[in-house]
Amino acid sequence: MTQSLRTTARLAGALYLLLALLAFFGLMYVPQQYFVKDNHAETMRRLLANEQVFRFGIWTDLASQVIFVFLVLVLYRLFRPVQEHWSRAMVALVLVSVPIVFVSEACNLAAVAIARKELLAGPGAREEWVWLFLRLYDYGILVAEIFWGLWLIPFGGLMYRSGFMPRILGILLILGGLSYVLESSKGILFPGVSFSFPRIYSLAEVATILWLLIRGTTKNDSL
Repeated sequence: MTQSLRTTARLAGALYLLLALLAFFGLMYVPQQYFVKDNHAETMRRLLANEQVFRFGIWTDLASQVIFVFLVLVLYRLFRPVQEHWSRAMVALVLVSVPIVFVSEACNLAAVAIARKELLAGPGAREEWVWLFLRLYDYGILVAEIFWGLWLIPFGGLMYRSGFMPRILGILLILGGLSYVLESSKGILFPGVSFSFPRIYSLAEVATILWLLIRGTTKNDSL
């Protein structure tokens, strides 16, 4: 069954929007409900007080990764005629990031199980173990962020070369991907440095989502 470029692009836009909303909830909103910097006991107390929010955040993060896979497959279908090797690279980089997030979320599940005394229920500083697993989750996400930046580079290159997407979006995605990689690399190599790179990726991804949803493509040929 043939499908138009515009329909495929709008499907990608819908998936991208859903991914962004779920990721924002799980990665940005939920940690604010429990995390207290340098206070392990208060962090555990707030985690238990907001346990259902915490668990829902785990679920939304896992769901977002499933959607991420479907999104990149739709984008592969859209851009494969433009440049197949770049399209494959885009898919590969996304597929590498997904299991990293899944393992990281297992650390979050371990953290809440320890807080509830379902694991390591004996005497000892449970809050230290909870903190350890929460930090392991953070480190896992830091690693995944490198791939979240890398996949935007071939994606941006495909947008630029496609002929049916605005070239400025392609440039923004490439710059956004590079800033994502630099920011993540800084967190690994120089964790004590407070300097942050411009978050071009936020602008690039929001602009791309809006374009895909509203306009789709500048052409409406069949795939």
